[in-house]
Amino acid sequence: MSTPMTWGTPRPERADAARNRQLLLASARELLAEVGPECLTMDLLAERSGLGKGTVFRRFGSRAGIFQALLDDAERDLQQQVLSGPPPLGPGAPPVDRIVAYGTARVRFLAEHHAVARATLDGRHAAGRRRPLSEIHLRVLLREVDLPGADIEVLAGQLAYALDGPLLLRLFAGPELAGPEPTARFEAGWRDLVERVCGVSGV
Repeated sequence: MSTPMTWGTPRPERADAARNRQLLLASARELLAEVGPECLTMDLLAERSGLGKGTVFRRFGSRAGIFQALLDDAERDLQQQVLSGPPPLGPGAPPVDRIVAYGTARVRFLAEHHAVARATLDGRHAAGRRRPLSEIHLRVLLREVDLPGADIEVLAGQLAYALDGPLLLRLFAGPELAGPEPTARFEAGWRDLVERVCGVSGV
């Protein structure tokens, strides 16, 4: 049986801070639709939201921080599906099936939010921000798989990195994966990787 897992409870926000965050995210989404990610700036977001530029900087820290906040907000639905959605992404399926389903969902999520995810990368954070929740989720599931002698801590980190935004975005943009269905190739590659690592028969 799968071990129950929580993704952590966000620290409560003051009411005014929560309102500002929602206003800024809504304004950022409007600007994305109107001008695209290349033209979305801190100054433009402050003007559209009607909040001071200092408030925007305190909330996001940098232009890349705006996109990271948008990506995090969009990812909440995926997290909810992992916690309580139908199997195999949600609880109730064998661990290997859940690992495959999680990676597939992450690939599709990054493909859908490709422009925003790419904009989270800037010169100061070229490697991107780690996704510790992915690593925790994979560690829990790997512990349910019979992998004698495996270093689960290291293995979970390596698999999580294979789903990390900067790596996937770099490959999506590369000529080696040019074609009409790069997402399908990533999904197939993830399944192959997981089944080989987990020793699934027939692989």
